Amino acid sequence: MTATPAQLVAAAAQAARRYLDGIADRPVAPAEQAVATLAELTSDLPDAPLGAEEVLRQLDEIGSAATVASAGPRYFGFVVGGALPAALGAAVLGAAWDQNNGYYAQTPIGATLDEIALRWVVELLGLPPGAGGGFVSGASTANSTCLAVARDQVLIRAGWNALADGLLGAPPVRVVVGEEVHPSVLKALGLIGLGRDRAIRLPVDEQGRIIPRDLPKLGGPTIVCLQAGNVNSGASDPFEPLIDWAHDSGAWVHVDGAFGIWAAAAPDRAEQVRGVQRADSWATDAHKWLNTTYDSGIALVRDPEQLRASMAMSAAYLVPTGRREPAHYTPAMSQRARGVEVWAVLASLGRSGLAELVENCCRLATRFAEGLRAEGFTVLNDVVLNQVVVTVEDGSIERIIDQVQREGTCWAGPTHWRGRQAMRLSLSNWSTTEADVEKSIAAIAAARHDVSDHR
Repeated sequence: MTATPAQLVAAAAQAARRYLDGIADRPVAPAEQAVATLAELTSDLPDAPLGAEEVLRQLDEIGSAATVASAGPRYFGFVVGGALPAALGAAVLGAAWDQNNGYYAQTPIGATLDEIALRWVVELLGLPPGAGGGFVSGASTANSTCLAVARDQVLIRAGWNALADGLLGAPPVRVVVGEEVHPSVLKALGLIGLGRDRAIRLPVDEQGRIIPRDLPKLGGPTIVCLQAGNVNSGASDPFEPLIDWAHDSGAWVHVDGAFGIWAAAAPDRAEQVRGVQRADSWATDAHKWLNTTYDSGIALVRDPEQLRASMAMSAAYLVPTGRREPAHYTPAMSQRARGVEVWAVLASLGRSGLAELVENCCRLATRFAEGLRAEGFTVLNDVVLNQVVVTVEDGSIERIIDQVQREGTCWAGPTHWRGRQAMRLSLSNWSTTEADVEKSIAAIAAARHDVSDHR
């Protein structure tokens, strides 16, 4: 007898529960044998149906063991959060709803929660009242979305309608970035036709912040890209003097705030991003520090009508409802209802809960730095948020990282920053505790000793 959808959901929930029950105790990286077993899933396409029950069994028995435990409390790579209980529950329910969140007529609940969640995000980040945006796949897409709006608006001021006429023959658009701009911003500039390699790069200090002196004179259509949360150090550009400089020349200011902008939601960390609200657009992620499931990014613009002007479309079969239509504020028509999870997370945490989540990650990052420094590591950054970058002076950091990943107590990744190979630790997970950090410090120190013993 074929299982019903309800029975399959129940079986999947059982498998998910087993997975989550063991995630804090298993090695963070999957075992080599588990990865090798994935070959069983790459056989020829079956001629006859396997059946949904068998497919689910294979996914659980083969797939679960081959995952990286990035949802667990000791994964410190790539600024990855773990799904909060409210996010996970909302994701399951949202998957059952199976809503296309493009238009209100398709999903009144999805469109409504989008609108509420965006308003809450604007409020929590201290952005200007009336700012708005849309949910997209991540900060990379959010950067592309916001920079497309920026391109259109600075060209409109110069008398050119890029939306109607394209870029051929348009006045040149100058783009200014910091020397340590995130690659996703450069990718976005390529996608919107402004070129990855044409941006003017400004010098930065030892923490990767743009130095606000000897700034070039700006003129004509210009976009200035600033950063909230350097991907290595966690430091943010000095927004107030840089935005003054940019706005004095009529430039559009965009902020890549994939994770760092959430410091604004924690009173004790908000100083790190002071002045960020004076920009014209902002990109961030919900699947990082907000701890929703993948994928979830947010594109925000001071004037949402400018965003709508760049993203909206019309078709004969789309009947106006008089309501906010999510697809008019993002590049996609078909999109999952990401706002459902963001609403669930913010409703479950409240203002104080979100502040404590951010603050706790920052406290744990500071403890990580202290502990590794005591073990003989060199801490390369000022630990102002949730990022820690460390190295050792004997040149063995890459071997230490490899040993840490293979041993499995925790997972940290490599980086090359300011001319040095290093280990980068990002603390973004709601479930990480002081005990997890202490256990990880001990494992990293043991890896160093093991590497030293085998030199």
